[in-house]
Amino acid sequence: MHKYFKMSFLFTLCFCITALQAQTNKDMDREEYKISKQIGETFNSDWPVLTSYDQEHMARIAMPIGGIGTGTVSLGGRGDLRDWEIMNTAAKGYIPTSENLRYIGPFFALFTRTTDGNNDTRELEGPLDVSLYEGAFGSPAVNHGFPRFESCSFKAAYPFGQVLLSDTHVPLNVRIKAFNPMIPGDADASGIPIAVITYELTNSTDREVFASVCGSMPNFIGMDGSVLEPKGRGGAWVAMGAKDNKNAFEKEKYAQGIFMSSKGVDKDSDSWGTIAITTSSDEKISYRTSWSKGEWGNSRQDFWDDFSADGQLESRDPNIEDRPMASLAVEVTIPPNASREITFYLTWHFPNRASWTPADDGFSNTLTNYYATKYADAWDVAEKTIPELPNLESKTKTFVNAFVNSSLPSVVKEAALYNTSTLRTQTCFRTADGNFYGWEGTSNNKGVCHGNCTHVWNYEQATPFLFGDLARTMREVEFGHATDNTGMMSFRVGLPLERATLFNRPAADGQLGSIMRIYRDWHLSGDNELLRKLWPSVKKAVEFCWIQGGWDPDMDGIIDGCQHNTMDVQYFGPNPQMGIWYLGGLKAAAEMADYTGDKKFAKTCRQLSDQGSKWIDENLFNGEYYIHIIQPPKSREGIAVPLLKGLESKDLGNPAYQLGEGCLVDQLVGQFLAHICGLGYLTDEANVKTTLKSIMKYNHRDNSNSDFNCMRSFVLGDEKSLVMASYPGKRPLHPFPYFTEAMTGFEYTAAIGMMYEGQTDEGLTCIKNIRDRYDGRKRNPFNEAECGNNYARAMASWGAVLAMTGFHYSAVDKSMSFTSIPGTYFWSNGYAWGTCTVKENGAELSVLSGQVELDTFSLDGLGTKKLKGKMIAEGGKLNIQF
Repeated sequence: MHKYFKMSFLFTLCFCITALQAQTNKDMDREEYKISKQIGETFNSDWPVLTSYDQEHMARIAMPIGGIGTGTVSLGGRGDLRDWEIMNTAAKGYIPTSENLRYIGPFFALFTRTTDGNNDTRELEGPLDVSLYEGAFGSPAVNHGFPRFESCSFKAAYPFGQVLLSDTHVPLNVRIKAFNPMIPGDADASGIPIAVITYELTNSTDREVFASVCGSMPNFIGMDGSVLEPKGRGGAWVAMGAKDNKNAFEKEKYAQGIFMSSKGVDKDSDSWGTIAITTSSDEKISYRTSWSKGEWGNSRQDFWDDFSADGQLESRDPNIEDRPMASLAVEVTIPPNASREITFYLTWHFPNRASWTPADDGFSNTLTNYYATKYADAWDVAEKTIPELPNLESKTKTFVNAFVNSSLPSVVKEAALYNTSTLRTQTCFRTADGNFYGWEGTSNNKGVCHGNCTHVWNYEQATPFLFGDLARTMREVEFGHATDNTGMMSFRVGLPLERATLFNRPAADGQLGSIMRIYRDWHLSGDNELLRKLWPSVKKAVEFCWIQGGWDPDMDGIIDGCQHNTMDVQYFGPNPQMGIWYLGGLKAAAEMADYTGDKKFAKTCRQLSDQGSKWIDENLFNGEYYIHIIQPPKSREGIAVPLLKGLESKDLGNPAYQLGEGCLVDQLVGQFLAHICGLGYLTDEANVKTTLKSIMKYNHRDNSNSDFNCMRSFVLGDEKSLVMASYPGKRPLHPFPYFTEAMTGFEYTAAIGMMYEGQTDEGLTCIKNIRDRYDGRKRNPFNEAECGNNYARAMASWGAVLAMTGFHYSAVDKSMSFTSIPGTYFWSNGYAWGTCTVKENGAELSVLSGQVELDTFSLDGLGTKKLKGKMIAEGGKLNIQF
């Protein structure tokens, strides 16, 4: 997609990022990918564009449209709608159909008539990818029999997606514009169950054109895509579950269209609810609440003949069917050399969600979605949202334009922005109390690895810096519910919260990282009361490290006990990954203890941190990177009982699945988060810099053709990556299981660490490698997978924005800082956001949403200005001269 960074040139970023951006756009290799990336590009509107994909790079594109905690439907690269994940479960590849043979699913069609009487009708999609041509009974693609547009391209700047369609036989060019509001700091506005889809019709001729756009979809309530049965000729697998579903035409103050409900689906089911397809158009409309009875394609032929005659729909008698098809058409006349827009709203309301830890313990196994407390049904969503959309769209554009036009390389912005889509997929949800939860990721039809898994969610930075309120609920759950009286934090939380400690297992990295994260979120929010409330549990979580048979039972600042961790195994003996997490947790705890007045505990934590830091540098650093000294336990009885659960290695005298002398891709993950938290260096600065250079030296692969991989393949062929571990030294017979893999969340962690250490060229190389793999042709740019789709760890990518802008904010200290490199930078603390334009001897800070109070403002290397409680409100600016 984007051979547009000449790496030797990127090193000059430290002199002028703005100049770099201009050069990178010139340096693009159009021969290899033929895809352009333009900063702030627009196409006949003020919708921003960060990435443009040509027709050869859109087969895998599926951009999620939906709100935080609501589920989504995805806009496909050719303009189709796929991945209908609106019923509380993942549904990758799922397209609901009205027939067992899967011929007809949701689609939009265009009818045109010119003044000389020429009519044309076709589906509002680009051509099918050739991979969809072959099947046992012809093409397996849904809606395969419709004529389509000849030419197609896709443009994106999440959450805005645009599909450009053109055809020599059609008198109009079409631009499909789809989005859902996303506004940092406003989780409710960013959590609406709606997909807004606008068809912009442009007439470039000198005569007016009559047009009609028709949206059709089956009422598939009850069919979430997870239950499949073989049906029809050839035994095609078809989603089941719909029963006695009903369609009705409704018209109220703001919306008119089709309201879909069900009389037969169990009201306690996760897939029970309502759907609506509506428009607010004042133009003439026609509709059907049912298609004719289908026999040998008759229903499809009947619809096509009816709509193709004049762009209007005639009603049909209702069929006795469980999933009736409905259609809604809007007519418009387009003057010469003009454009007209027709907007449709897909809304949904499925209130019930199954607990991810069902049990027969007297507590409910059904949760209520937060958004269901805000809306009565899918029609209520449309009526309440439509009048607010102009303002919501404007705020979303303000955010995305500010971000896209910032002075950062495109790959950094793309990696950060596109991975925020994970917040709105079925990876994440909110319960009725407003708490935010996340799987690690999803399979094609369900969540994978439940429980706000602490050792995975440690890495992601998008939630705290964009939606701080949601991040704080995660800290409240971790320390207020999932941490028991001994200080053991269950690294997977049960639901409902009465089951919070049901999993009853700690993870060393997860628990220590959570201590750093509450420190981060305390500073971002300034919520002193939350810290005071949770501090007793935070303190216990630290003290848990020191229990007999625990991680650091002799309190020497060195973790060497049985350490379950994000590699899904237990390490034995001191190692950099857990050891540096420990140093970060101790350092954060000391700062929080000082604030709460617990000076004695703060002193203890600092002493241990200092001791451990010195020991790790002296004993684990081999001159190039930090290693793991494997120390088998003396006996099983010597390991604390909570740490024994789930042991992977059966021979504790010679434990398998260890890191050993390998160079681990994320051995400095604790330092990564420490930089983001403003905690400084946890080990020797020179050793940190050398280690990151060694990771690039030993773990970077220019291609994967010659590498053996014993586990999952996320990188193939000539693709470039950072592998999980390399072994310049002695390799254990059976290292930790993922050592030959390459996974984006870990790659981002290393790359961002490089950026913090001034190794910008290398860091950008690693991020570019990732985004080259997610180019729309090979993989979906909006779905970086690890243990499942839309994997939470990939949201570590937001850290690159922090590293390259130098942004740090503390509402506790009322301080803000940036890099002194000239440029315009987007910033967000999770509650307020805006831009900062850094000049040679000063800066202009703009607040576009929210407000911030500052006592100090700093530019790295230029100094700090005292501001004495300066409040900058929304719309305000502050000029600072050094």
